[in-house]
Amino acid sequence: MDCDPAIIVPHDKKWTAEALFNILDNAVKYTPSGGRISVAAVRWEMVTKVDIADTGKGIMEQHYAQIFKRFYREDDVHEFSGIGIGLYLCREVITKQGGYIQVKSEIGKGSTFSVFLPNERQL
Repeated sequence: MDCDPAIIVPHDKKWTAEALFNILDNAVKYTPSGGRISVAAVRWEMVTKVDIADTGKGIMEQHYAQIFKRFYREDDVHEFSGIGIGLYLCREVITKQGGYIQVKSEIGKGSTFSVFLPNERQL
């Protein structure tokens, strides 16, 4: 965990926590035993960026947009619990607050989900 405790970001406490927890839960689910998961937050001028990175199985680049669709699950993850709605809801929660989510990943090396939340309340 790498986060300045003085960072303050206006957000919906309940739903933002749910969204971040879902991304963390996926990191735990798809990272093998002995892997690593890290969380880092940095405040920029307009947004605060929260990175959740893992050393899990990774996601093919052509699936980046699809993983945020409702009920989407990759073919090779059916042995893991879930119905494919978590990342869809994460994106909805973060978008409704004026933010967005990005993913970068490499097969066999892991994924980083970056959540960007505006530093000022959206009107």
